Amino acid sequence: MDLNNSSGGVDVEVMDNLKEPLLKPLDIDNKDKRIRTVKFKIGDIECASCATTIESVLGKLDGIKSATVSPIEGQAAVNYIPVLINARKIKEAVEDAGFPVSEFPEQDVAVCRLRIKGMACTSCSESVECALRMVDGVKNAVVGLALEEAKVHFDPNLTDTSCIIQAIEDAGFGAELVSSGNDVSKLHLKLEGIDSPEDMTIVQSSVESVGGVSNVEVNLAEKKVTITYDSDLTGPRSLIRCIEEAGRESKVYQASLYVPPRPREAERKHEIQMYRNQFFLSCLFSVPIFLFSMVLPMLPPYGNWLDYKVHNMLTVGMLLRWILCTPVQFIVGRRFYVGSYHALRRRSANMDVLVALGTNVAYFYSVYIAIKAFALDKFEGQDFFETSSMLISFILLGKYLEVLAKGKTSDALAKLTDLAPDTAFLLSLDDDDNVISEIEISTQLIQKNDILKVAPGAKVPVDGIVVRGHSYVNESMITGEATPISKKLGDKVIGGTMNENGCLLVKATHVGSETALSQIVQLVEAAQLARAPVQKLADQISKFFVPTVVIVAFLTWLGWFIPGEFGLFPENWIPKGMDKFELALQFGISVLVVACPCALGLATPTAVMVATGKGASQGVLIKGGNALEKAHKVKTVVFDKTGTLTVGKPVVVNAVLFSSYSMEEFCAVSIATEANSEHPIAKSVVEHAKRLLKTFGSTEHVMEAKDFEVHTGAGVSGRVGEKMVLVGNKRLMRHNNVQVGPEVEKYVSEHENLARTCVLVAIDGKIAGSFAVTDPVKPEAARVISYLHSMNITSIMVTGDNWATAAAIAKEVGINKVYAETDPLGKADRIKELQMKGMAVAMVGDGINDSPALVAADVGMAIGAGTDVAIEAADIVLMKSNLEDVVTAIDLSRKTMSRIRLNYVWALGYNILGMPVAAGVLFPFTGIRLPPWLAGACMAASSLSVVCSSLLLQSYKKPLHIQSVSNGKFA
Repeated sequence: MDLNNSSGGVDVEVMDNLKEPLLKPLDIDNKDKRIRTVKFKIGDIECASCATTIESVLGKLDGIKSATVSPIEGQAAVNYIPVLINARKIKEAVEDAGFPVSEFPEQDVAVCRLRIKGMACTSCSESVECALRMVDGVKNAVVGLALEEAKVHFDPNLTDTSCIIQAIEDAGFGAELVSSGNDVSKLHLKLEGIDSPEDMTIVQSSVESVGGVSNVEVNLAEKKVTITYDSDLTGPRSLIRCIEEAGRESKVYQASLYVPPRPREAERKHEIQMYRNQFFLSCLFSVPIFLFSMVLPMLPPYGNWLDYKVHNMLTVGMLLRWILCTPVQFIVGRRFYVGSYHALRRRSANMDVLVALGTNVAYFYSVYIAIKAFALDKFEGQDFFETSSMLISFILLGKYLEVLAKGKTSDALAKLTDLAPDTAFLLSLDDDDNVISEIEISTQLIQKNDILKVAPGAKVPVDGIVVRGHSYVNESMITGEATPISKKLGDKVIGGTMNENGCLLVKATHVGSETALSQIVQLVEAAQLARAPVQKLADQISKFFVPTVVIVAFLTWLGWFIPGEFGLFPENWIPKGMDKFELALQFGISVLVVACPCALGLATPTAVMVATGKGASQGVLIKGGNALEKAHKVKTVVFDKTGTLTVGKPVVVNAVLFSSYSMEEFCAVSIATEANSEHPIAKSVVEHAKRLLKTFGSTEHVMEAKDFEVHTGAGVSGRVGEKMVLVGNKRLMRHNNVQVGPEVEKYVSEHENLARTCVLVAIDGKIAGSFAVTDPVKPEAARVISYLHSMNITSIMVTGDNWATAAAIAKEVGINKVYAETDPLGKADRIKELQMKGMAVAMVGDGINDSPALVAADVGMAIGAGTDVAIEAADIVLMKSNLEDVVTAIDLSRKTMSRIRLNYVWALGYNILGMPVAAGVLFPFTGIRLPPWLAGACMAASSLSVVCSSLLLQSYKKPLHIQSVSNGKFA
């Protein structure tokens, strides 16, 4: 419709209004000024004037956009700007006006992840946590030192991400938003044809009008737009089409994908480059200082010129060292001053404090010596300029190598992220499902319900369902399962897996952040951020470590200076060119530097990062350091039976009648009753009954069971026509007073001894027949139980199935202790009973009925093919549904905890051994002392050794896969 032609000319103001965004922000450049709405009930409103009074009171508050009060319903709806006012103040204002407030909404909890810059050790991460928790509205904050990230839970009504970032910056650290809770699906687009703010406004309003779009961020300068949307309601291609259709007449807008650089990768490259440049700059000055102070004086006559006097006793060598050391101390070493200032301002101490203290003592004492030499004609003293400059150089070298090594701790995660292909083939189908067109698009443009073609040798682009074709898909890159899996019509496929031979047509069901690959990455990232309980040791030590070191360093100086002044040790102990004060000072500085707690803070998080990443690459998802630590203590593993020890796909092997009902009628009522059940056994009964009906030449009658009811752990019931039908085990029959005769008892007993479950069907209070169902045992079950036994771990089975079947399965796999006929809460009770005996218990299960037990156990392990509820409740997810990974999870936990303990040995070992040597304990007997610059090298080496020690976990191999075949037990 042409507005100008239809009205004969439209007012300019009207046209301007049409260009306004539909969800008009207050300030396009300030995304934090978004409007929120809060609704609540107000009491004691007697008339319209009361409502007007409240609206007037609220309207006077800064930040209130609108306030509407209904005098009839006593309800208020207030639009406000969170940056200027919060919901709590709105409530207080209404109550101050004399009106009680009720049904006020509970506090929302939002989540954001932040990248933290400038953390050096555990005390830094503790300082950030403390600063975050001081922010009004922050519920919880966890800071990961190795990951250099923070995860913050906060009330968006009380604070926002900008306030949180400000709090971190006030504490002396840099902060950058990585993601917030509403970043479900984000699309980054580069725009063309945008020449003015008016064009950007038109684009913004067009996009905001699309259903499912929750936020639009525009950048006019770079002509970019970031759209947050709900993938169930819209998709990237629809949004791009919307932008292009927003163009009018001569204006043509175009949008193309823009892939922002990975923040962490870019940040790490910048950090590596920064430390490298600072180290080289430091070396530019420190190497000549080292030559002038330690090399050339030992090579006469080449070093004689350094002893020439400039004035009085100030030599050329001393002056050059002073000149060269100053930029290292104050320009290169500025970061230590800044870090120390912020640390001391927040009343804590970290590595920067120790380094700044040590280098300042060395530098300013050397300046004092130089000034004294310049002023006096008969003065001899030794400067420590080389100590200050070389100390800073070695620390920077250590940090540079540490950052390089830390980058490798998340290699496994980076490999997972890169599994998804860049492009996919999108098909268009007609009504008869014939392919009309085929185009290659970026995987970022895939929307739900798209039909995609996956050629042989290509990767599956996103999660979906096969709608045509048959092939074998290699899922090893995600699940660790080496054998390709057959995929046919209706089977699920995972994004990032490799299609081996056939061509598949796949319907996209999960895209973007919803794919299994993205979920795995998010889970592992969360796990790497979570703090293991063993980390508490480092946290507790770090609180008093630095102050203690400063005291010890001061006592070391006193311990050498005072005896020296009183002549309590021989003069020949003092090295040439030094006096007693200088010797004591060097010992004190060495103690300050060698005892730095950096390595202590890295001992746990680096190992957890590598272990969780390695576990994910092998199909074992570990949800955090807590689960990783607890798993190594496990002495008892409790297994569910169906779907865990067994395949979980029951098959009916026998059906028999115990009444005068025909097989057709028996099958029909069984199908009608069991059709509503999601239980695997119910599905197998329905499938077998349908096959029997076809065998008898009977057409399947569509019957519906009314009053359907699930009896947990026993079976189901319902009314089919006029008949009351019960389908389940003997417990269900007894509970409903159905007599189980000798003939039925014999049949049940015989089949239970063969590890078969008997499903009894009762019609109108009498047993009509039974189905014998078997669930094959997983081929690896027996060797897993045997291997656990070799690890001194007891295996127990807990199942809702009958005793005879449970005992037969347990005997087959090698389990000696069985709890059968146990309901879901009973499983959890059994777990608690074992825990009461002092056992650390792991529960392995797959179903909804295992969820209470998974939560109750010290470590819950969910089979990956199990239900979402079970996976959500578990601490560890076994993605391959392979029981071998129970062993892998426990063994990886043991190896990781062993590595963490070794890391503590490396970290504390340097301090325990280095501090006495630095303090001069060996000097009286051996003449060995640790110069401050060498102490700095040792401190840097301790951090590097801890990170490299953690990286050795990258070579972890699954225990069952490395066993020799010749032992006859293990693969």
